[in-house]
Amino acid sequence: MGGLDIVVILIIAANVILSLKGFNDFSFFEKYKFNIGGIRRGEQIRMLTSGFLHVDTMHLFFNMLTLYFFAPVVVGFLGNIKFLIIYFSSLFAGNLLSLFFHKDEYHYSAVGASGAVSGIIYAGILFRPDMSLHLMFIPIPIPAYIFGIGYLLYSIFGMKNQIGNIGHDAHFGGAVGGYVVTLIMAPWLFQENLLMIGILAIPILVLFVLQRLGKL
Repeated sequence: MGGLDIVVILIIAANVILSLKGFNDFSFFEKYKFNIGGIRRGEQIRMLTSGFLHVDTMHLFFNMLTLYFFAPVVVGFLGNIKFLIIYFSSLFAGNLLSLFFHKDEYHYSAVGASGAVSGIIYAGILFRPDMSLHLMFIPIPIPAYIFGIGYLLYSIFGMKNQIGNIGHDAHFGGAVGGYVVTLIMAPWLFQENLLMIGILAIPILVLFVLQRLGKL
């Protein structure tokens, strides 16, 4: 996928620096994490800063490793500025969905770049649906679009059943944000990958139906 562009290096560096600061400074971490109570008090900066904090080094490592693999695809097709637009749009979309689902849970907190990274994953899949992903513990390559659909369906399952201490709603919101913004900025994809666009929309429709039926 080629070497990393400077803008991707800067995003990864910001995540590493701020996450390390959060690991060693509890008050810093508490002040800037995603927290419903804090946001509803007017601390909207948390909607941004929480995306540059992580729970631990493993959380940070896997998010940055995923970004390392998918970001060059997006930069290669759209350039630096549009990559940043997708990244931050996905970050905010993930946090907005979390805010929507947890708006009355004042103690609900979350951190991580997963929403932004999910958006970049989906942008990468839209541009290169023929990509194959090699995941740990799975001996065969997985088509990118199969991974994408499975990722969102698992996120819906996780949201519905509150599996683990994971912000599944932020993952889902970020992926949807990346999907929508990418299509807005690259409408030619409707001519080249219309079938794939429709297939990747299926989990989004499932979430919408479940939400309307009150199943989430």
